Amino acid sequence: MSSLSRELVFLILQFLEEEKFKESVHRLEKESGFFFNMKYFEEKVQAGEWDEVEKYLSGFTKVDDNRYSMKIFFEIRKQKYLEALDRQDKSKAVEILVSDLKVFSTFNEELYKEITQLLTLNNFRENEQLSKYGDTKTARSIMLVELKKLVEANPLFRDKLAFPTLKSSRLRTLINQSLNWQHQLCKNPRPNPDIKTLFTDHTCTPPNGPLAPTPVNLPVAAVAKPAAYTPLGAHGPFPPTAAANAGALAGWMANPSASSSVQAAVVTASSIPVPQNQVSVLKRPRTPPSVPGMVDYQNPDHEQLMKRLRPAPSVEEVTYPTPRQQAWSSDDLPRTVALAMHQGSMVTSLDFHPLHHTMLLVGSANGEITLWELGMRERLVSKPFKIWEMSKCSLPFQALMANETSISVSRVTWNPDGNFVGVAFSKHLIHLYAYPGSNDLIQRLEIDAHIGGVNDLAFAYPNKQMCIVTCGDDKLIKVWDPMTGQKLFNFEGHDAPVYSICPHHKENIQFIFSTAVDGKIKAWLYDNMGSRVDYDAPGHWCTTMLYSADGSRLFSCGTSKDGESFLVEWNESEGAIKRTYMGFRKKSAGVVSFDTTQNHFLAAGEDSQIKFWDMDNINLLTFTDAEGGLPSLPRVRFNKEGNLLAVTTADNGFKILTNSVGLRSLRAVETSAFDPLRTPNISAAIKASGSSAVVNAGPVSCKVERSSPVRPSPILNGVDPLGRSVEKPRVADDATDKTKPWQLAEIVDPGQCRLVTLPDSTDSSSKVVRLLYTNSAVGILALGSNGVQRLWKWPRNEQNPSGKATGSVVPQHWQPNSGLLMTNDVTGVNLEESVPCIALSKNDSYVMSATGGKVSLFNMMTFKVMTTFMSPPPASTFLAFHPQDNNIIAIGMEDSTIHIYNVRVDEVKSKLKGHEKRITGLAFSTSLNILVSSGADAQATVCVEH
Repeated sequence: MSSLSRELVFLILQFLEEEKFKESVHRLEKESGFFFNMKYFEEKVQAGEWDEVEKYLSGFTKVDDNRYSMKIFFEIRKQKYLEALDRQDKSKAVEILVSDLKVFSTFNEELYKEITQLLTLNNFRENEQLSKYGDTKTARSIMLVELKKLVEANPLFRDKLAFPTLKSSRLRTLINQSLNWQHQLCKNPRPNPDIKTLFTDHTCTPPNGPLAPTPVNLPVAAVAKPAAYTPLGAHGPFPPTAAANAGALAGWMANPSASSSVQAAVVTASSIPVPQNQVSVLKRPRTPPSVPGMVDYQNPDHEQLMKRLRPAPSVEEVTYPTPRQQAWSSDDLPRTVALAMHQGSMVTSLDFHPLHHTMLLVGSANGEITLWELGMRERLVSKPFKIWEMSKCSLPFQALMANETSISVSRVTWNPDGNFVGVAFSKHLIHLYAYPGSNDLIQRLEIDAHIGGVNDLAFAYPNKQMCIVTCGDDKLIKVWDPMTGQKLFNFEGHDAPVYSICPHHKENIQFIFSTAVDGKIKAWLYDNMGSRVDYDAPGHWCTTMLYSADGSRLFSCGTSKDGESFLVEWNESEGAIKRTYMGFRKKSAGVVSFDTTQNHFLAAGEDSQIKFWDMDNINLLTFTDAEGGLPSLPRVRFNKEGNLLAVTTADNGFKILTNSVGLRSLRAVETSAFDPLRTPNISAAIKASGSSAVVNAGPVSCKVERSSPVRPSPILNGVDPLGRSVEKPRVADDATDKTKPWQLAEIVDPGQCRLVTLPDSTDSSSKVVRLLYTNSAVGILALGSNGVQRLWKWPRNEQNPSGKATGSVVPQHWQPNSGLLMTNDVTGVNLEESVPCIALSKNDSYVMSATGGKVSLFNMMTFKVMTTFMSPPPASTFLAFHPQDNNIIAIGMEDSTIHIYNVRVDEVKSKLKGHEKRITGLAFSTSLNILVSSGADAQATVCVEH
């Protein structure tokens, strides 16, 4: 229905009220659905006319429309049920239970059972929760307070709770004006015409001569006119009925949906007050602009805001180039590969620290988050996914986790000060960590935030108070207090899962953009008045919105269901697309990721390349394939300075691209990292001798065919078999080895072999029984016969710039500052008869080992014991991590069985049999659902996961 038709209904409602057609008034209110008469609703509730209450409500909402509606109907029917019980009318109570309350059992079966049990009580007040139930009148009054809050918070009642302010008998006035106009059109107008009908246009009978027209009015005695429309007008002024125009992206603050004057009357009221000047911006109409259906508003603050919202002229305006304050070139873009790091699981999210520009936060598909110091090529912190307090999580989530659902990271992000980390997961949860500046992340908050996936997370500062904004598959945007976990706002309005959010502010006005998977863009203020914008994104599917660093320019990038990608800049002041960037070459199977930097460049990952644009030019500026190995849609993230760019790789890692400035910053961190406080001490014996512990080996009679320790190993089918985490920086002055990259080296000369004596390995009471290279190829892990594990790392210096394993440099014994040792539980174990076993997680974050006793899981950064499990007998004889999930472990046992163990839930998920003697080897396939095992019975078996 058009806006004028809507207004006509209001005029008719006023007329019917003035004419005392009470039933017709409320019937039209219900049938049109334009105005919810709260006073009439209250009267019917207080009178207990429940059928009429529900009938009136049905014109505005149904039980299953949303959670507010469901709660409204539930409270009404519950009260109706309790009143029947209070009258001892059990048959009526049963009828209400079956016909009215049964519908809610599918949403909360336990509550329905509890309500049913009230039938067994002589007085339902014996139930503890209903012990304070008073008389019927008081109970109805208390319920009304709750119902009013629910109605005012329900988005379906938005624009329907306030009646427009009208002069008395406005419809009559318009009719009189029309008659006057008709009378003026008469060829021979007569004075004091006798108007007898409104069914046909008025004309005057021909007189003897022309006379000046006189005003026409209906007879005053025809209808008595009340002075005011008191019953309906009591709800206050009706805000301007401007439609939420699609061309008003920036004007959402000036174009609210009408709402109740009680802004925070929602069940979960906000603790963040809404500034009065935000509300004032919304209520001052002026002459409508040229865009149809869009009403603009103004006040001094808004005028200043709109100036800021016009960073550039509209597309139609002609502009001439102006000199830049700073000269830019494509050389400023980070396009040189400096590092290639191995994460161990597919990287799903990246974010640089806002102050420490070489510190990168990484989220993975296995739910793990890792903090890297890129200059030192070092993992500072690694946190696998773990539910902190399952008992506080919702029952649906607990049921979900009982079914072994995998959890991945949807988003990791720093707050602007860099002292908090937010993590959104693919199912329900968000985690908040504090980062005190040390090599640790401290658990602060776990929230079961959304039903389904949490698709995005961001920090915002309404009224200078930090809060967390999230969105999810449940079509909601929520705002959380990071100190208490309390929900501050709950924004409803999207009809599809919300894909991304973009909090921002202009002057003192804080707002949030949100995009859904149906391509809708909405904007929200921190109030309960609903969305200010309903707009379609290019492509009508998943879209991400970002502002330039200085907040003056708004961009979005998204992909349609057909795989067509769009990168655009918005003209906020017009709510229209200002420019569309060219350069996407092929259709994509997913969603393109993009980022902005230096207020000047855009970058997007597509077609296994990183593509760059100048913000002021729609044509592609340049691109790079980052020396290969990128997935079809790599994720991209700039650091704040714009001199480093992190991009994801196809082999479960990421690369760091730099410009010349970024390369110097990496080297600066690398140099400062090797100070006496960080470098582990070499044993005193080696220092005293003053000689290297490297000596030439004697003649070697066998021919060894493997990769040289000083050359990179081959990469087969795009996968690095050694899982290295660091590649040598691609800089000219390091290019001393002329061997082609990834060339397989053949050792033919015994002089190429080296013997390295490990420092601090002279403990006569223990011998090395198991030895591992780290997957990153930077260290050696040894398990001693006494159950103690030691780690040696190769230093990065001029002799060994890559910091990887080599026979030309002595590795150094490494321990955390705490001095802890990784020691297995050997209580009651005969060490001479035990079968030691050890395994290292793919990302080098965890080591698992046993020496005849319990299996211990250690954190490789701190050497702390994370957990112990699988007490003997039987003892463990071989261990293996699942390559995709560090929480899944295969344990070969002394009794020939293999246990598949889930660390997260501390449970053996399956037990495999097939060998006749102890297990001597286990290996998971990296690409197939296969586990291969070997036993002391000289047999090998292949187990296929289902």
